[in-house]
Amino acid sequence: MGGVQRAGQGQSAFRFRLARRGRRRYQTGRSAEAKVWEAIKTLKRILKIMKTLVNQVDILETMTPLDFNSFRGFLQNSSGFQSIQFRELEMLCGLRSKSMFDEKLHAAHHITQLKERAQKNTIWESFISCLTILDFSVETPKRVNEYGLLFEHSEKNQHTFVELMKQNPKMALLCELLVDFDEGLQEWRYRHVKMVERTIGTKRGSGGSDGATYLRATLHQAIFPDLWAIRTLF
Repeated sequence: MGGVQRAGQGQSAFRFRLARRGRRRYQTGRSAEAKVWEAIKTLKRILKIMKTLVNQVDILETMTPLDFNSFRGFLQNSSGFQSIQFRELEMLCGLRSKSMFDEKLHAAHHITQLKERAQKNTIWESFISCLTILDFSVETPKRVNEYGLLFEHSEKNQHTFVELMKQNPKMALLCELLVDFDEGLQEWRYRHVKMVERTIGTKRGSGGSDGATYLRATLHQAIFPDLWAIRTLF
């Protein structure tokens, strides 16, 4: 009888652990679902801000080269090339460059701040992590590139995205908002380049970069290439 009782207790304990594990997984899934809606809401707000930023270039382009050069000397270290916040934004997008940790451009405490940021999840890594929690069949992106975009294309993830876009309207909306963000960033870079070209031509940038030459190299640099690649798969 004692053996039967112990076996019954063991089975009860196993069922309890299984139920608890299932409950935790359910709660984690519900939390991830809630965060999807939060991400959608946040992205919509970010896209409005990006449109405002792009439209403000129209105002800056009313300056002639003479207008800009009348105060350019006072800019000092206010160039975007030297901006810690913009560097952090690029890192969040999964981009890396040689100048990010350049001690000639950034103070020591800013270098430390950037190195800490570089270790944190990118937008893409967080997105894939969310899909994993929600039981979508995706592979975790690996940081394989030292410069440019950290990640390579994933054909496995692309096929998952195609099915997701067809069958899950909420996640499809999130994917499209990420593409909107990617496109908005590229649009801002293009407008920035043209503004620089018409204002200072081929001169060096205020922060010491190669100016328009450097900026042109950042054009057409998609940060979510898998979401662009699937357009040909439908």
